[in-house]
Formats: sequence, C-alpha cells, structure tokens
Amino acid sequence: MDLLSIVVPCFNEDEVIDLFYKEFLKEIIKINDLQFEIIFIDDGSKDNTLNCIKNLAKSDDRVKYVSFSRNFGKEAAIYAGLESSSGDYIGMMDADLQDPPSLLPQMINYIREEGYDCVATRRSSRKGEPIILSLFSNSFYKIINSMSDIKIVNGARDYRVMTRQMVNSILKMSEYNRFSKGIFAWVGYDTKWLEYENIERVKGESGWSFTKLLKYSLEGITSFSTSLLNISTITGIIFSLVSFILIIIIFFRTLFYGDPVPGWPSTICAILLIGGIQLFSIGLLGQYLSKTYLEAKKRPIYISKESNL
Repeated sequence: MDLLSIVVPCFNEDEVIDLFYKEFLKEIIKINDLQFEIIFIDDGSKDNTLNCIKNLAKSDDRVKYVSFSRNFGKEAAIYAGLESSSGDYIGMMDADLQDPPSLLPQMINYIREEGYDCVATRRSSRKGEPIILSLFSNSFYKIINSMSDIKIVNGARDYRVMTRQMVNSILKMSEYNRFSKGIFAWVGYDTKWLEYENIERVKGESGWSFTKLLKYSLEGITSFSTSLLNISTITGIIFSLVSFILIIIIFFRTLFYGDPVPGWPSTICAILLIGGIQLFSIGLLGQYLSKTYLEAKKRPIYISKESNL
C-alpha cells in the first residue's frame, strides 16, 4: 500500500498534541489502501511537547519524531520533516488544528485520481484574525507578487499534500535562508488549491507575533526578489536628474537676477531626505549581503538532538 508521511512542526504545543493525534486518526481511517506515519518535529519546545510526543510513540509505532537541540524556526522544522519522510505522499500540517484533518481524504483523492502533484490549501477569509494583521498580510501578498517572478496565492497555508517527486525537488533547494511558500511555488508542479474558512486554535496561543510575521515577510520578499535593489538605483537616478535641473535653475537665477538662493530650512530638509534615502539603500543592500554571508557559512539548517527515526 501507499505510504503517507505527515510532517507536523511543533513549538510549545503540549496542549494540543493529543487532540491533534485523535482528530487525525479519525479522518485518516476514511482513506482506503493507505498506510501512514506522523513525523512530529519538536522545534526546541520549552514545555512538555516532546514528552507528549514520546508517549504517543510508545503506544503507536507509526508516530515518529525529531527533536532539535534548540529553536531553529518553522522553516527548519519543515525541511527536517520533509527530509525525514519516506512516504509516497508527504503532507504538512500544524498541530493546533487550524489545518482541518477532514480535508485529507479529499486531498489524497485529487492526487491519486486526478494526477495532481500537490494539493494545497488557502484561507478564503481571515475571520477571527486582527484587522491590522489581515491588512498587512494582504499587503504582503500584493507586494511579493508584484516584485517576484513566482506567484504566491493570497492566504496560502503550509497545509498541503505532495508527491514524492515534488518533495525531492524541494529538498534539492537546501538554502539556509528558507521561505517555504516561495520554494513550493518556485519548483512548479501541478497544484490544486482548496479553500476553507479560517479556523482558530483549539488551545494555546500562537508563537507568531507581529514582529516575527513582519520579519518573515521581509525574508520572503528578499529571498525571491531583487527588485528592492532596483529601488535604490531608480531613486538615485531621479534625484540626480532633479539636482541637475535645480543647479541649472539656480545658476541662471543668480546670473540674471543676482538673487542668492535663500532657504536654510529647505536645504536642511533636502540633506536629511537624501541622507535618509542613502541609509535606506544601504540597509537594503545589507539585507542581501547578510543572506550571502549566512549562505557562505554553510551552517546546517537544523541540529537534531534526539529522534526515533
């Protein structure tokens, strides 16, 4: 029979591990002729997450786990899970049940019966999410899709099921600075999108603060677009042209009218504006340079401290 590997990144999820396991089992038995394994990736949790996973593994040998030596982030956990999987189909889900296991039979059916390489999910609404967070999320998708060659579906979740061929292609992209949504889109393959209403966590609190989401967004934009560097170039050209025109105006005004140019405040404002743009440009350059620096170190994406694989 075909094997389905489900990758579940976990960070301080001891309140929901058992709930997820029970809900997953209830839905997976609806799929005929399919074996499965659950690969929990403990991303350096500080609570009782690892012990909860170990207890499940003792009673069910289909439960596997990899525990990191520290918190490496969800992107590293996703890569570790995909790397540890051995299934013909590989799925990814969050443990907080915001990704409904009830969609799994339908997702597997699309791959088996209709030949898709990937069945992914997106939220059709952001019900229950703070308005400011929704605004920034929608803006992020508009920005990255306008600046990058790849297209990321608005509201796309990490919840998806993929074929072994697609996962092997993803694993070839072993970059240190990872943005999985962009990587999934970059490798291509035929993808079917399923929509569902936003579901809130069953228990606990999300580990994603606004600051972390903002940093993640910048990671995505700089990982799959160099357009930000063009902003510095274009801005520099515009200001050079403006300054050249102003020099000509000042020259002729002084020559014909003998009018020295007054305006100390305007001069200071111009200096501050141009200085700010220069610092902004240097900052953008630094972002890309820092990524090159980290990639050149060739550090491992994660370090496994403990595993039953």
